[in-house]
Amino acid sequence: MIDILFGRPALLATGLCQNARMIDPAPLPVSKLPDVETTIFTVMSELARKEGALNLSQGFPDFDGPGYLLDRVQHYLRSGYNQYAPMMGVPALRAGIAAKVRDLYGCEVDADREVTVTSGATEALFCAIAAVVNPGDEVLIFDPAYDSYEPVVRLQGGRCVRVPLHPPAYRIDWDRVADLVNDRTRLIITNTPHNPTGSAWDASDIAALERIVAGRRLFLLADEVYEHIIFDGRHHESLCRHPALYARSFVVSSFGKTYHTTGWKIGYCVAPAALTVEFRRIHQYVTFTSNTPVQLGLADFLAAHPEHHRNLGAFYQRKRDLLCALLADSRFRVVPSAGTYFQLLDYSAISAEHDVELARRLTVEHKLASIPVSVFYGTDPGHRMLRLCFAKDDATLHRAAEILCAL
Repeated sequence: MIDILFGRPALLATGLCQNARMIDPAPLPVSKLPDVETTIFTVMSELARKEGALNLSQGFPDFDGPGYLLDRVQHYLRSGYNQYAPMMGVPALRAGIAAKVRDLYGCEVDADREVTVTSGATEALFCAIAAVVNPGDEVLIFDPAYDSYEPVVRLQGGRCVRVPLHPPAYRIDWDRVADLVNDRTRLIITNTPHNPTGSAWDASDIAALERIVAGRRLFLLADEVYEHIIFDGRHHESLCRHPALYARSFVVSSFGKTYHTTGWKIGYCVAPAALTVEFRRIHQYVTFTSNTPVQLGLADFLAAHPEHHRNLGAFYQRKRDLLCALLADSRFRVVPSAGTYFQLLDYSAISAEHDVELARRLTVEHKLASIPVSVFYGTDPGHRMLRLCFAKDDATLHRAAEILCAL
């Protein structure tokens, strides 16, 4: 044995190499998404890191979550609550979500049968789409659309039908939507307040949607992760407010956006019991469950400090107003966003560059990272728009404005 292992290493190595050459090369997978590349958020954040630029591209704050919330998560982390949570989420958090939905939208939901906690809103979007979309189905989305929708639809064998929105208002042409809906339409994905444009629905949008879906066998997926970040006296038009719409809806939201803790990746889906059954069938084989101490800490904070989400719109409106005021003397055209923590800048008076090229150049040469809006369209409309995230400290916004005003 010693002779075999140590006495003839060269011969042994030669034999292994000869055997290795006889093995067939590993097969390459046939991609289900061959045209999908790394998301623009990852690309721009990595470029900002490499260039040492201010990162107003990816949508995350540069300040931390509330101290009480951090303390409660730390408490559970240190007190032995580190094993699996129930698949659908810890009971206290689901109860807190149900209470919030009732308080804000007058919608009575069953915490056990209609609320599911997920590993971020993106997982919830995936599970909802996978639950109802089958090969040959069509899904309506509104461009510019958040980039996770279409890949998931395609993975289910469905096809996205895109309805373009245009600046400055980015309003939906509901007559066009009505013309596009047909017997193959299985799902309409709504998003208000809207990422990336910052537009928000009003009662007329809800009324139009109700008319279109009445009598049809189709579902709704409401991406409402910015539900609490809405400005200028508007109220959020959640599909939970409207019984006829909620009856066919998956309503998705995010604790990361609300509590400045995007890295925790905790979201949730509220849906009628029959839809939740299908949703959970997918969810249990995607992540099964989510971080236990974080869920418990969120439950405590939601119960103790509901004023946080009630005041969040005013908190971010001050930041929006600050950024818009700082840019008033710039050459950008700025229409204040109606919601989210994003602000669009029309740069058509500054440059004729494509927005992807300008975003890259601003990051490399001027050390400010943004997001080009064209990447969210199926067909580039030729608009000259960049998206900035203003979920930043005031000092960061002042520095960003200095850079932009000098262009």
